[in-house]
Amino acid sequence: MKHFKASIILVVFILTIQEGLSQGCVAIRGFSSCSGNMSAGFSLAKGEFLAGAGLRYFKSFRHFRGSEEEHNRIEDGTQVVNYSYFLDLSLNVGITNRLYGNVVLPFVHHNRSSMYEHGGNPPNGLGQRNETSSKGLSDIRLGMGYWLVDPKKGKKYNYAVGLGLKLPTGNYDYKDTFYNQGENRNETRTAVVDQSIQPGDGGTGITLDIQGYHSLSHYFTLSTNLFYLSNFQSTNGVPTRNGRSEFSCPDQYAARVGVYYNTSIHGLSAYFGGRVEGVSSEDLIGSSEGYRRPGYAMSIEPGISYNRNNYSFNLGVPVALVRNRTQSYEDKKRTSDTGNYTHGDAAFADYLLSFTFSYRLGGSHKMPTEIDVNWKTDDNN
Repeated sequence: MKHFKASIILVVFILTIQEGLSQGCVAIRGFSSCSGNMSAGFSLAKGEFLAGAGLRYFKSFRHFRGSEEEHNRIEDGTQVVNYSYFLDLSLNVGITNRLYGNVVLPFVHHNRSSMYEHGGNPPNGLGQRNETSSKGLSDIRLGMGYWLVDPKKGKKYNYAVGLGLKLPTGNYDYKDTFYNQGENRNETRTAVVDQSIQPGDGGTGITLDIQGYHSLSHYFTLSTNLFYLSNFQSTNGVPTRNGRSEFSCPDQYAARVGVYYNTSIHGLSAYFGGRVEGVSSEDLIGSSEGYRRPGYAMSIEPGISYNRNNYSFNLGVPVALVRNRTQSYEDKKRTSDTGNYTHGDAAFADYLLSFTFSYRLGGSHKMPTEIDVNWKTDDNN
C-alpha cells in the first residue's frame, strides 16, 4: 500500500525534554529527544540531513502542592502565571545508515507575573502584580544515536539508543527588575529571576534516550520514547533571590508511548498517546542539594502529522491529567531538622501547544524509513 509510506513521520524536535516541555514552575526543560523524533535518525541514509524547527508554547497558572490543586490561589488572584515560548533549531545527519548525530540550538522567551515577588501576596503583602522576563539561547545539546536493527532489512520494528551531551550555554543568572522590595517595600531592585524562567540550568549533563517503533498493521504503529538527563553538578553557584540557597542542577526525565494511525488522505497521520515528564527530587548521581521544584505531569497527547516529499509538518497538544509537585530534597531536610512537615508548591500548565517543521536533504534518499517498514511488500501492491 503506497499510502502506508506516510503513516508515521513522528514529531521532530519539540521539546522536548532540555529546552520541553516545561510545564511551569517545575522547570521541565522539554528535551526534544522525547518528542517522537524517530525520523531524525532512522530515515537518514549516510550523508543525508534533516533540518528542523520546533515552536512550543504554554501558560502555567494552576498551583499544586503534591497532587492537590490549591484552588484558592486563582480565587484569591495570587497565582503565579508563566508564559513560555520555545524555538528549537535542529540538525540531524546520517553518519552511516544506522548511526546518526544531532545538534539542537534552543531559544526561549519567558514572561512571569506574580504578586509574592513584588511586595508579597495579600493580606500580608501589598498585593501588587508585576512581571519579570527572560529570553535568549538556552542549553545546547549534542547527541548520537544508533539503530539496533539494520533499516535495510525492512523489519516491522526497530529501536535506537542515543547518548548526548547537554552544555551550560544558557544564561542561568538572568536578572530583571523586582518592585516593592526592602523592609519598607519601597525599593526597586535588580535580582535573579525565578528558576522556572532561567534560560539555562548551569549544569553540564549526560542524556540517555531510547526510541523505537513497532508496526502493528498497515494502519497502526506503536511508538516509544524514553529520556533521562543526569546533571553532574549539584548547584550552579547562583543564590536564589532570598539568598537562602543556590539553584539546583536537577535530573530530568520523560516517557512517551502512543499509536500512529495512517489515514486515507495521502501523507496524513493521526497520533494519540500518553506521556509523563518531570524533575526528580533526588539525583541519580551526586548530591541533590540546592533549590528546585521537583514534580511531574502526566498527559494525554493527541496529534496530527503531514508528510509530503521531503517536508514534514506536525502538531501536538499534550493535555495534563495529573500534576504533582513532589517534596524536594530541601523540603525533606527541613522537615527532618525541624520536625515540621514542609512541602512547597508549584504552578503547572493545562496543556502545551507544539508545532514542528522538518526538511530532509542530501544523500541518495534510497534508505527505507520507519514510515515504510513494509517496503518490501509495498512493491507488490
